[in-house]
Amino acid sequence: MKEKDQETRRNFISNGLKLGLLTAIGGVAVAKSLNEEKMVELMDTDGNIIKVPVSKVEEHSSIKGDNYNTREGFPNKKFVMVIDLARCKNAKQCQSACNKAHFIPGDNAWLKIYKMQDNEQSAPYWMPNLCQHCDQPACVKVCPVDATFKRRDGIVLIDNERCIGCRFCMAACPYSVRVFNWSEPNQGEVKMDMGMDMDMDMTHSKYTPDYAGVPSVRGTVDKCDFCPHMIAEEKLPHCVSACPNGVYFFGDLYEDSVTNGAETFQFSKLIKDNAGYRLMEDLGTMPSVYYLPAKNRQEDFESGLENYTEFESVQKVKES
Repeated sequence: MKEKDQETRRNFISNGLKLGLLTAIGGVAVAKSLNEEKMVELMDTDGNIIKVPVSKVEEHSSIKGDNYNTREGFPNKKFVMVIDLARCKNAKQCQSACNKAHFIPGDNAWLKIYKMQDNEQSAPYWMPNLCQHCDQPACVKVCPVDATFKRRDGIVLIDNERCIGCRFCMAACPYSVRVFNWSEPNQGEVKMDMGMDMDMDMTHSKYTPDYAGVPSVRGTVDKCDFCPHMIAEEKLPHCVSACPNGVYFFGDLYEDSVTNGAETFQFSKLIKDNAGYRLMEDLGTMPSVYYLPAKNRQEDFESGLENYTEFESVQKVKES
């Protein structure tokens, strides 16, 4: 597909490219106008590429809108993520990008990749694990101070200024994806100025739960936030854009579309055609993260062993 088409699809999360109606001034006049005017290619809600006159396209620089606030989220959005296990080779660039963007020490990574094997006879595979951003999150129900909250766009966030470190949310989460900051964060190789490389506004001075410009706070809980600071700029979360194998797809359930930056799929069809599933479906938490089975692998499992650490295996047992 042409580069123009790929670039158009990368701007997956714009707040609509509104198409104006052509004025009925006669078939001949309209045809002549369309022939002379420059056309652009866009994707409609069914995933088809259509050509539209430039004058009929209105671009929006932000999806926040006038009604946006941190606790309500982006209006008219419901974010979902799809993880293709067949593509994962434990490269860990997703984890590194997330750590740098959020100033996270290594052991407290919000995104971890585990070596999985269902039984001795089955084939092993790599499985990224992060906050599932549930529609019925147990963590929200048990928080006594409303520090953990779910937004209308499906994102679950933590307000560190409210968090009292009781860790009830960690006990309630069945996915073991939350981490506790026992001490002042030792950033190590994660430098504070890395935010400039991630196109982040380091002049931002007021803390908000949806902003990634400040490090972790001792005595509080952390977890994946789906990168709302990137969504606000119509960009993909850091893990999605950093993955060299296109493992992660991110998008809007209402638009029924997900992308990894290079490929775009109709969400419902992708899940149906590839037997997509959610973790621990029987718990009724209704996660917003979907997995595609590790079939027809693009990478050998052994290629990721060099990045594997025993810590992750032991940690998974402790958290389960």
